[in-house]
Amino acid sequence: MSDRWPEAPELDDPPSDDGQAPAAEPADGAPEPQPEAAADAEPAREHAAGDFRVPEGYGVLEGSPEGGRRAVGIVVSRFNGAVTSKLLEGALAELDDVGIARDAITIMPVPGAFELPIAAMALAKTRRYACIVALGCVIRGDTPHFDFVAGEAASGLQLAALETGVPVAFGVLTLEEAGQADDRLEKGREAVQTGLEMADVFAQLRAAAQR
Repeated sequence: MSDRWPEAPELDDPPSDDGQAPAAEPADGAPEPQPEAAADAEPAREHAAGDFRVPEGYGVLEGSPEGGRRAVGIVVSRFNGAVTSKLLEGALAELDDVGIARDAITIMPVPGAFELPIAAMALAKTRRYACIVALGCVIRGDTPHFDFVAGEAASGLQLAALETGVPVAFGVLTLEEAGQADDRLEKGREAVQTGLEMADVFAQLRAAAQR
């Protein structure tokens, strides 16, 4: 038996200066490796209004966010009051812009977002209001509390609308951190617009049914 080690096979390409072997070239027809996306690339937007169209030739029943003589109930959470106060200001400004008198508006403050659904239900059951606007703010913390409160507030407000037939507009901010609120304070105005639009289309539907 020979006492010599077998010679190492020769490499087609010698190692680079840094001691690393050169990267293998892709086989014929194999896709080229793609560079990783830049870390600072802008993430895709999950929500966008977009353009909505109804094809011609169909009957359309659509409301508009008009005021007039409608009465509006507002339920608003005192918790995270620095945020909810501004949501309320925006909602009231929108109601003023569309011509709803102050004496046609009822504001019901409640302790937190969890209490919004039962307050909305109570106002809706009086049948005095064309719509209810729910305003609140839930901020994620270190416990699952956020998920329970935000989820129950959303489902409870929907239930209040479904059980009473009175539109309940969702104006509850669900934030990862308090600093996100500043870019979302228009939600108060938007909730009013949503509530009034639904109230208007329901009024049209009732009028059409009575003809």
